[in-house]
This record gives sequence, structure tokens and C-alpha cells, in this order.
Amino acid sequence: MAKYDIYGIGNALVDLLFEVDEQFLADNNIEKGLMTLVEEDRQKELISKIDVKEEMMKGGGSAANSIVAASQFGAACYYSCKVANDQFGHFYLKDLKENGVDTKLTEETTPTGHTGRCLVMTTPDAERTMNTFLGITSDFSVNEIDEDAIKDSKYIYSEGYLVPSPSGREAMIKGKEIAEANGVKVAMSFSDPSMVKFFKNEMIEVVGSGVDLLFCNEEEAMLYTDTETVWEAREELKKIAKKFAITLGKNGAMIFDGETFVDIEPYEVEAIDTNGAGDMFAGAFLFAINHGHSYAEAGKIASLASSKVVSQFGARLEWTQAKDILNHLV
Repeated sequence: MAKYDIYGIGNALVDLLFEVDEQFLADNNIEKGLMTLVEEDRQKELISKIDVKEEMMKGGGSAANSIVAASQFGAACYYSCKVANDQFGHFYLKDLKENGVDTKLTEETTPTGHTGRCLVMTTPDAERTMNTFLGITSDFSVNEIDEDAIKDSKYIYSEGYLVPSPSGREAMIKGKEIAEANGVKVAMSFSDPSMVKFFKNEMIEVVGSGVDLLFCNEEEAMLYTDTETVWEAREELKKIAKKFAITLGKNGAMIFDGETFVDIEPYEVEAIDTNGAGDMFAGAFLFAINHGHSYAEAGKIASLASSKVVSQFGARLEWTQAKDILNHLV
């Protein structure tokens, strides 16, 4: 029996969460609604214009958010990432431990450098804009892969944000190869439309002959498949994913369970911050299918979890919130 339900591969970023107005984005020439990679000096420039408080600092990274979510719901999880031996790195490792996620990193084994940080700016319409300084996570490579932990897992899960990095892409491919050779199922997320739009060939390289489970939103699905509607896209996705989930924002989600499509109804809430909605959906869904739930049931759990996370600031729930969701639906 596998020790871990999910083995995650992804960036390690400390999220710095701010509320801003439209004028702030315009004044600072920030493209709204996208994740943009920036140099450290640029990020420091933006941060200097905002009053930073300690409570704004949260553990982050797309796949990490999913893995933490899965762990909070009750999955056994492992995360491979790269942080530096600095204040943010120590915070990050402590955060993983507190959320019940195993990793091979310790404060003693972390290298010198700067831990990655993501400036998450949320506007009054609940849309989030991210400026990310990757720091040492830009050097994430096969050296961070734990082959034994992958072999002892049911699923390996990776994020599309690693695709632009040659070493990160190599790590994703290596992890996928180890998983496939040992009967471990492969799941991944496209993560962001910009990853598909600007790094499509690299994404195709990572997808390779296909994956067992894919997570994406409708824009990513259409960009990857060169289609104009989500209905066309979902047919094309069958060629590269045995099963998949397409999130549709306020319209819920569309699940393909390998045989049929299942429409997942949304839970109506007042959205405050959409940051992490897709990550939460993937994490809750992965927990559910690893704990005896059907794809339809997993979709409902994931949809409710996502509705909860967008109704508050930050990409994660508290442990008690996760338990309340399960008690409500299961």
C-alpha cells in the first residue's frame, strides 16, 4: 500500500497578499489578471509602495496550494520544492510541516540564496494579479526529485508554472517517467493561460504521450487545443488526458471521468479573491478520488471548496473549513 496519496512537484513561493485598486495597477504599469515574472528589484519597488504587514505573508506556489488543500482534507502528501536558507525559506518549511506535508528539505539542507516570493494584488472585483520573483525556485531541477517517495505514491501532480524553466521542465518529465515506470498515476495542471499561450511547445513536451488526469480552465483548454469553444476543446483533450476537469469559474466545472461528461454546478458566493481557486479545486478533487469518491462527488467537493476560498483572502482554507466541507457533503 502506498505511503502517499499525492506526490507534488512545484514552485515554493511565499505569497504576499495585498488589496489594491485599479489605479495602482495603472500607475505601476501592471497588466491586470495575469501572472508576470519579475526581477527582485521590480518586486521590491512595488512592495515599497504598500504597507507590508506580517499577516500578509502566506505559504504559496500553485502545486503547493493543491497539496496543502489535499492534506487538510485528509490525504497523505509529499512535496518536492526548493527554498533558500533565509527568513522566507524557514517560514515555508514550517508552513509545510504545520499543514502535514512531508518533504526532504530541512533548514540545515537548504542552500544559500533567495526564496521565491509572489506579490498577489487583488482588486475590488476579486480578480487577482500576480508579480512573481522566482528566486531559488527558478533552479528547481531533478536534484529535488525524491524517487523513492514517487514510487510510494498513488499520484504524482505537477504544476504548469514549472514549464518555462528548462531544469523545471526536465524535473517534471523525470518525475513523470518514474511514475509511469512504477504504476503511479500522473496528474498535472496547466496552471495559467500564459503558460499555455507562451510556452505551448514546452507544455506539449511535458504532456508527452498523455496524462492520467489533467486540470485546466476553459481558456487554457482552448489555447492548448487551438479551438474556439470549450465543447471543441474537451473533445481534443481526450487525446492527451484519460480524465480531466475543466473549471468554468462562476459556471462551475466540467468533468470527464474517462467515459462520460459530468457537469458540476457552482456554489454561488460573493467572490472576494479568486487567487488559488483552481489550486483548491485540484487539491480537493485529488483528495476525493483517492478516498473512494466518484468523479461526480469529487467535483462537488472541489467546487464547494473553491467557492469557500474565493469568498476570503488567500489561496488556502483553514483545517476546520476543510472538515466542514466534508461534513456538509459526505
